[in-house]
Amino acid sequence: MTETRFWLIRHALVEENARAILYGVMDVALCETTLLEQGPMYRSLAQRLPRPAVWLVSPLTRTRRTAEAIFAAGYPPTELIVEPDLIEQSLGEWQGLPHAELPARLSLPSHAFWPLAGQERPPGGESMAEVIARTGAALERAATTHRGRDVVAVTHGGTIRAAVAHALQIGPDNALNLSVQNLSLTRMERHREAWRVGCVNELPGY
Repeated sequence: MTETRFWLIRHALVEENARAILYGVMDVALCETTLLEQGPMYRSLAQRLPRPAVWLVSPLTRTRRTAEAIFAAGYPPTELIVEPDLIEQSLGEWQGLPHAELPARLSLPSHAFWPLAGQERPPGGESMAEVIARTGAALERAATTHRGRDVVAVTHGGTIRAAVAHALQIGPDNALNLSVQNLSLTRMERHREAWRVGCVNELPGY
C-alpha cells in the first residue's frame, strides 16, 4: 500500500484547575483520577491501534503521558517521536486567563463552540487559520517520511480539528464546528492524489 494512515488521538482530560483557564500551550497536568477511571478506554485503544506503527506526540507532556497510558494498557511500548508542529493552538498573552475574562479582549465575535473565532489571533499567539497551516505542513511531512505506514499521533483538540480542515480543505470556523473529545480517535489517509477522512471523534469502545 502506498497510502499513509494516520490515527489521531486527543490527549486525556487535564486536571480541574487547568480546565478553568485558557491553557493553550501551557504544559498542564492530566487529571489523575480520570486516568484511573478511564482504564477501559485505554485498553480499547491499545487493542484498536495498528501494530506496528510510528508514534508521534507534541512537545507537551499531556500527550506523552496519554501515549504511555495506552502502552500500560496493553499496546507494546514504542519510541515516541516529538513533532513540534503538532502542538495545540498558542493563545499567547491570553493563556492563563479565566474563561470569563476573555470576551472583553476579543476583536471578533467568539465561535459557537470555541472561545475564539477562526481568524482571531491572540497577542503573541496564533489564529486557528495559522494552526491549520502549521498542522497541515506537519502531516504532509509525516506522510512523505513514513509513506505507506501507520502513524499514531497523540495530540490536541485544536490540532486534530486543524488536521481534518487541512484534509477536507475547509475554513477555520468550519473546523471549529467539529467535536473532538478527549481520548477520541480520528482516522485519515494520505493517498497520492488526496486525503481521505475515515472517521472523526470515534470514542474507544464504541
